[in-house]
Amino acid sequence: MSRKDYFDDPAAPTANRIVPAVTGFIQDERGFLLLERRSDNGRWGMPGGVQEIGEDIRQTVVREVAEETGLTVEVTGLVGVFTDPGHVIEFSDGEVRQEFSLCFRARPVAGQIQVSSESFEVRWFNPDELETLDMSPTTRRRILEGLKGLPHPVIA
Repeated sequence: MSRKDYFDDPAAPTANRIVPAVTGFIQDERGFLLLERRSDNGRWGMPGGVQEIGEDIRQTVVREVAEETGLTVEVTGLVGVFTDPGHVIEFSDGEVRQEFSLCFRARPVAGQIQVSSESFEVRWFNPDELETLDMSPTTRRRILEGLKGLPHPVIA
């Protein structure tokens, strides 16, 4: 399924759903950040996805990261809650979502990086490299907030 993201765009379609979703802000022992180049839009982003019935939100993070990257992670905290109504995501099946994303800190504990059907590429990036990557403004904001290492989550 493909998607198109709109950011403060008056031509954006009207949202018809809000869905709890997560992203994983995953750093290794060097402080490098795990990102994937997504197959649905070709941009770099953090692994993540929507919560499924029967799982708690930590399980959602662990499952989504494993599915998309091959790594098992341990959730260690919350970067923030991101609910910008100006970010609307239109999917090819007609669904249009208003953003509702919980960005969690996590660390890798097992596994090997692998590409999935949801990604073209998965790799670790030095934070100095991030500025040049093609990513959405909301992803960039989450990453910048995560890199600050604040002791409390951001509510935005």
